[in-house]
Amino acid sequence: MYNTIVIGAGIAGAVAARQLAEKGGRRVLVLEQRDHIGGNCYDKKDTYGVLIHEYGPHIFHTNDEGVYEYLSRFTDWYLYPQGHQVVANVGGTLIPIPFNLNTLHMVYEEKKAKELEQKLIAAYGEGSRVPIMELKKSDDPDIQQIAQYVYENVFLRYTMKQWGQKPEEISPEVTGRVPVLISRDNRYFQDKYQGVPLDGFAPMFERMLDYENIEVALGVKASERLTITEDGILFDGEPFDGEVIFTGALDELFDCRYGRLPYRSLRFDFEHLEQNDYQQGHSVVNYTVSEDFTRITEFQYLTGQKDCDGTTIVREYPFAYSGAEGEIPYYAILNADNEALYEKYRQLTAGLTGFYLLGRLAEYKYYNMDAMARKALELAERIMEKKG
Repeated sequence: MYNTIVIGAGIAGAVAARQLAEKGGRRVLVLEQRDHIGGNCYDKKDTYGVLIHEYGPHIFHTNDEGVYEYLSRFTDWYLYPQGHQVVANVGGTLIPIPFNLNTLHMVYEEKKAKELEQKLIAAYGEGSRVPIMELKKSDDPDIQQIAQYVYENVFLRYTMKQWGQKPEEISPEVTGRVPVLISRDNRYFQDKYQGVPLDGFAPMFERMLDYENIEVALGVKASERLTITEDGILFDGEPFDGEVIFTGALDELFDCRYGRLPYRSLRFDFEHLEQNDYQQGHSVVNYTVSEDFTRITEFQYLTGQKDCDGTTIVREYPFAYSGAEGEIPYYAILNADNEALYEKYRQLTAGLTGFYLLGRLAEYKYYNMDAMARKALELAERIMEKKG
């Protein structure tokens, strides 16, 4: 008999399952509708022997020592010595992203760049992170000029491709993720630890879920074994009084009875080339003003793999998620109407004892990997304290 059922074997479900089984002594069943564990972090070698991220590039980055130490129990790391660095292709020139003082000096001639640098430092402080929409509000015409350049060449077209909306129409939580940096730090993230599991994400998840109190069932939809009723939770048709941790899409759990929650999805076009590298010079290049795709990732530079012949890249094409077969909801579209719709679905679970929502889909929020691991650990701790 199971004490806990976890729906989904991504970072949220896997961490919660391991912690509850190992520290809480619970017998945990993990139900995963895909044919693999790891969620969107899943990686594998393609037919050419190149380790690829099947659902787009995933990079672990954190300042959370506890999370880093916890995950390090299950993997060694390939850490980027200079951090993860991303560039944007703007008119054939590669500029650092996020836009920073180094970018400024590439865009403007030296005298002008020095003047603008001093203005930015005076206005916002050296080392600060300024969202583009805040930069646009400046009364200084020179800062407005910088803001307009960044808006048009970094944010506007890229945001339209990625989200199907202008930056003004989407949540500040989204536009603030890639701010303007008033520094010369070319790293995409400013966290202490940045990299990927040395052997890949999939082996990390395999070790995490390889525990005597954990059973994993792949290719199983939650609805096949779990039923939510007004009176409670049924498992295989019988009342279940243990914990259920749900990490999937909440609207789909209730057959979208109030309408489908809007998400953006992605199409990945992989290409293998019989050459040493793709010659873009970076693991990730964003196309912010041109092309239909948003970015090109070259995996051997993302993972540090040396033992492969040729190179594999992937182009990403965003589109609106419709729920059609094969589509995957990746990014919640955050605005007041969508959040109100989500709340209607959340209320359907409010009266369920021992039912917990955890993760990007279940909570209709964006989480970095480390934040999700931390939240899973905290949830497991609360459950153990409650149950004793």
